[in-house]
Amino acid sequence: MDPRTEELREAHDVLAAVYVDRLANILDQMPIERAVLGLFADLVREGGTGTDVGDIGCGTGRLAPYLSTRGLSPRGVDLSPEMIRVAQRDYPGFPFQVADLRALPFEDTSLDGVVAWYSLMYLPPEHRGAAFGELARVLKPGGHVAMAFKMGDDALRRGGRSLDLGIGFDIYWMSRHEVESRFTDAGFRVVFWAERPADPDEQQPQGYLVAELGPRAPA
Repeated sequence: MDPRTEELREAHDVLAAVYVDRLANILDQMPIERAVLGLFADLVREGGTGTDVGDIGCGTGRLAPYLSTRGLSPRGVDLSPEMIRVAQRDYPGFPFQVADLRALPFEDTSLDGVVAWYSLMYLPPEHRGAAFGELARVLKPGGHVAMAFKMGDDALRRGGRSLDLGIGFDIYWMSRHEVESRFTDAGFRVVFWAERPADPDEQQPQGYLVAELGPRAPA
């Protein structure tokens, strides 16, 4: 594991307890995020191929119950072993495992949808092609991805320091152009886009995107 990835994993091991304390029920207070996830769920179900979805960078597993209530069957993966331990403890009815989103533990065309909720923003530009390619690999043609991210100018920033927990990690506030280009290059078509202005306790606006995977090129 490269030093940057190891630093990110170790930081999120520390953050697991913070996420449980601050984020466990926050979706109940976020109608916009529920609406985007609901749209994603409707598109997956209406696709008619199945309801298996991967929650890529699932953290403590907090989205799994909501996705389940919308008729989906979520499976979570996260880089942090502690995040996965907490997810398995708090949401024992769902499968979770440790994995790197650049090498997903799913077979080709095995998923009907993927959620990438604030998880792709940690990747440096040179690793994004592999990650977006993995999303396309594991999805069935016509499958959908829902992504949430912090919007900005694509510049590298350092996260975690303001929490005074002795951690730090690289993070990118990504532009709409960068995100849409990565999906297009990986064979997706963007079907929904939204931006939410920053709340008083946030430093940046939030971006939301839903994309559909196109047909696979002939071998």
